[in-house]
Amino acid sequence: MGLLTRDVEHAPCTVEVSHCFDSLHAHVRFDNGAVIHPGDEVKVHGAEIMAPYGEVVREARQATIIRASALERLWTRWTGDFEVMELCEFSFSEEVTL
Repeated sequence: MGLLTRDVEHAPCTVEVSHCFDSLHAHVRFDNGAVIHPGDEVKVHGAEIMAPYGEVVREARQATIIRASALERLWTRWTGDFEVMELCEFSFSEEVTL
């Protein structure tokens, strides 16, 4: 991995989509143990997976991982802290505004 270059990897993965009362999620597990780092991009190939209500669907897929360059990774880590703080800038009030 260079300062400005991006590497591309291909990895087998398992996609799990849950559409249940107590859990609504979609997860991707890389079957080869690949780990995603800040700034990396992942594209899972194949058609959209739709789980009927009350079911969990698991499918084997192929994924492309585009690794962030060292500079992109550093930038993502640095600016990510500010983006998280934006999420914290809220308040709840009983006051009604007109």
